Amino acid sequence: MSRTETFERGIHPQYHKELTAERSTVQAALPKRVLIPLSQHIGAPAAAIVAIGDEVRTGQLIGESAGFVSSPVHSSVSGKVIAIADFPLSSGKQGPCIVIESDGQDTYSDFQEHPDYMNLDPEKIKEIVKNAGIVGLGGAAFPTGVKLSPPKEKLIDAIIINGAECEPYLTADHRLMVEKPAEIVEGLKLLMKTLGVSEGYIGIEENKPDAIAAMEKAVSGQPIEVHALEVKYPQGAEKMLIKAIKDREVPARGLPMDVGIVVQNVGTALAVYEAVRYGKPLIERVVTITGDGIKEPGNMMVRVGTLISDVISQCGGLKEGAVKVIAGGPMMGFAQWTLDVPVVKGTSGILVMSSDEYVSSESYSPCIRCGRCIDVCPMGLNPSMLSILSEKEFFEQTGEYNLFDCFECGSCAYVCPSKRPMVQFMRLAKSQSKP
Repeated sequence: MSRTETFERGIHPQYHKELTAERSTVQAALPKRVLIPLSQHIGAPAAAIVAIGDEVRTGQLIGESAGFVSSPVHSSVSGKVIAIADFPLSSGKQGPCIVIESDGQDTYSDFQEHPDYMNLDPEKIKEIVKNAGIVGLGGAAFPTGVKLSPPKEKLIDAIIINGAECEPYLTADHRLMVEKPAEIVEGLKLLMKTLGVSEGYIGIEENKPDAIAAMEKAVSGQPIEVHALEVKYPQGAEKMLIKAIKDREVPARGLPMDVGIVVQNVGTALAVYEAVRYGKPLIERVVTITGDGIKEPGNMMVRVGTLISDVISQCGGLKEGAVKVIAGGPMMGFAQWTLDVPVVKGTSGILVMSSDEYVSSESYSPCIRCGRCIDVCPMGLNPSMLSILSEKEFFEQTGEYNLFDCFECGSCAYVCPSKRPMVQFMRLAKSQSKP
């Protein structure tokens, strides 16, 4: 194991990992009905290839990729398609979904296995990954097949597996590393082979010693390094992880491939292994259900399309005094106005906050120019000025302050004494500006 420096600035929030860090992953009950969005990824939505009344099997393709930056979707249960329409999503938007009523049989499609998976041609591996609908499971949901297809002029020499999981409360990646370390490493090796690189790294924050030990054992004797990283938010952001492990700085508005690196999430590496070895498409993922507002916190393997309300009910339901439900973590997640929204590929957690945990920003105050947000911004931006420009609707001026370098980590909002909704201001400005 190699210890490295971390990135500059950042914050140290209360992590609350103890609620679920020691709770093994359990299989969620098969949902009676799923809502499977055609857009669970960055890029063009998938195009439905089924019709109302069609019978489908678990793992069957139901939405085809509709462009280079796109990803197919598959049925997560067997049953009948009963609707194709727009429904509320956890992002706060509405989008087209395929609604499938389960027959309770969970009859799987025939998957093509590859016992000799490490002998497959890189192009074949890439094709399998793309067709399996695999996207980044850390939250960004960028199609993995696209990441594995960098332009020829972008020379990749290293892959980093992101096991930092710096977002408070969430422990889904932690449990995967403890429970399936060998499979994750096999996924990393497949990614390395596909991109033709010999350097592989796994970055894990030091507050997960059992995960570090498990991954070190799994990489023993292989050209892969496990790096224990300082516990600091947002250590798991791609640019911060690259700085910590390889001491390379991604340029403004640049991508990791601009410095020769591809970053993939722990869950994504596992999904790649399962797709290439067993032919399994991405139809389920580990979700952390946590917070003081849930009766039985834990980690569950949940089928894509399962309603958040169904997941919460399997965890004992809401406690009295629960005030907010967030899809994701408290820093970068989305508060929900209804629980009848589906778990998607990028849903890493369901956080239920009590009145003791939740601090409202509905009655925020004007910026007092204290500079705390500038001190902690990991990208070295001026969040206070960006938020003021957005608030006053001077959107065209935000480009002068590198608005699009902000990746909405929420560090600025966390330290703001005026409780200003900084991330919401950034999102508003981006929606009204051109990159």
